[in-house]
Amino acid sequence: MTLLGKQIRLERIMNRNTGKTVIVPMDHGISVGPIDGVINIKDAIRKVSKGGANAIVEHKGLVGDGHRGKGSDIGLIIHLSASTNLAVYPHAKTLVCSVEEAVKLGADAVSIHVNLGNGEEGRMLHDFGKVSYEARNWGMPLLAMIYPRGEKIENEYGVDVIKHAARVGDELGADIVKVSYTGTPESFREVVDGCNVPVVIAGGEKMDSDRGILEMVKGSIDAGGSGVSIGRNVFQHKNPAMMVQAISAIVNDGSTVADALNLL
Repeated sequence: MTLLGKQIRLERIMNRNTGKTVIVPMDHGISVGPIDGVINIKDAIRKVSKGGANAIVEHKGLVGDGHRGKGSDIGLIIHLSASTNLAVYPHAKTLVCSVEEAVKLGADAVSIHVNLGNGEEGRMLHDFGKVSYEARNWGMPLLAMIYPRGEKIENEYGVDVIKHAARVGDELGADIVKVSYTGTPESFREVVDGCNVPVVIAGGEKMDSDRGILEMVKGSIDAGGSGVSIGRNVFQHKNPAMMVQAISAIVNDGSTVADALNLL
């Protein structure tokens, strides 16, 4: 029964026809505070839902503020880990929610953030293993955000460390792995080929160019990626709904970058 429950929940956060997804993370408030785009979370959810996003990521305290009820019908992924940029060591993520609590809140999936290559890696991997076990018991899909960030990492966008990060997520039981884009379809293909579960890309820092964002999305899809989990480059866009629509056109409809730009 847990496998059936997981499949049902996965269909709430992914496109049933393509098996791909457009996720908009909105968990930034803990990390960096109430930044532009997510100050009014209800409005932010409404905009990305209008554009056709498959799911959002948020922390437990915001659940219900604009989500379901009279709000937007969009997949809910509750983020289980956190840190702030005020910390001495912000790369050290701590569990702040459990799978059971997420179930009680009506989550369709949970997510966890792990940074590799730093002094807290061991503890974060331990937490990952614990969450993976609980998620399997509850039939809850698990999105793992895995980044090479720390003292031992020279280039956090290098293909070798990114494909290693993706494989860690795969082998520890994630259902979807989120990693940074490596820069080219050819290099990102190595990441996808080395991972046995769907791989989605992060959006990274706010970009100035719509074309740059969409070319990154297109490159990841051409490499065999399964979609995106893009935050600031969506909710801080001048028209978040249209940006989601443009991204979704590439991810789920196979559109070109030029055609997606025309939507904007």
